[in-house]
Amino acid sequence: MNKEIIITGATGLIGKALSTVLIKQNDKITLFTRNPENAERIVKGAKEYVRWNYKNPEEWKKFLEGKDAIIHIAGANLAARRWDAKYKEVVYNSRIVSTKELVTAIERCKIKPGVFITASAIGIYGNRGDELLTEKSMPGNDFLSKLCYDWEREAEKVERFGVRRVSLRIGLVLSKEGGVLKQLLTPFKLFVGGHLGNGKQWFPWIHIDDLVSVFIHAINNESIRGPINCTAPGIVTMKEFTKTLGRVLNRPALVPVPRAALKIIIGEITESVLSGQKVSANKLLNSRFNFQFGKLEDALKNLL
Repeated sequence: MNKEIIITGATGLIGKALSTVLIKQNDKITLFTRNPENAERIVKGAKEYVRWNYKNPEEWKKFLEGKDAIIHIAGANLAARRWDAKYKEVVYNSRIVSTKELVTAIERCKIKPGVFITASAIGIYGNRGDELLTEKSMPGNDFLSKLCYDWEREAEKVERFGVRRVSLRIGLVLSKEGGVLKQLLTPFKLFVGGHLGNGKQWFPWIHIDDLVSVFIHAINNESIRGPINCTAPGIVTMKEFTKTLGRVLNRPALVPVPRAALKIIIGEITESVLSGQKVSANKLLNSRFNFQFGKLEDALKNLL
């Protein structure tokens, strides 16, 4: 049976891929977006394009009534600029305050949605070295950890009025359309590719197609609740990732980028970029989710 689904952040890397697949399978998709005209150009075929300012719920809350799923993945781009106090506030509010407003609006629905799915990130764990991280592991203590922790706690409040909640702790998304892979391709094509930092940090990745499938799996599988690590089971270190990327591209991976250089270029976000999380995908696997791309080389060959 086709579902009625609301998506925020549908014009971003993940949202566009997810919306496109859901529309192709004939689900009725409503996009909440700051710019409906632009969204209609980027994502064609949605049922509705609703102007969304999370600070003005009166404009959009009526659309939540009776939906099968609400997927909230909107948020200011973490890597759009250096992290000063002002931009940290923008990043924080775009996630926590917007989630709070959605939860409040859901509470007032006469017919509650079937599931509330929000993005989170493996950054919730902070830099944990070789510790194997499950959904029960404690959060870290840096800005990104607090951001993700508060984000999940705000989303969790929908459970008070009987709505299933899923928080997807997303790893580094591999896509040829954007994200970390696109950023790394240029130096490799110029024969100056290499790992970041010492290369020993864990690199928890997931293919964009598998991530889209996780969202759909979470919509359809009522046993999935709470936080879910969204990373491929074939986790590698940063050095292993760049060596595999170089092999697929037939390019060397010989020019590492030291921590000090990254700090000059991108500032505080360096610590998040260089932090390692050895993330377990067992909860997702135990829910009978099947990865199409569980091994890194297969994922990169498919994309490149």
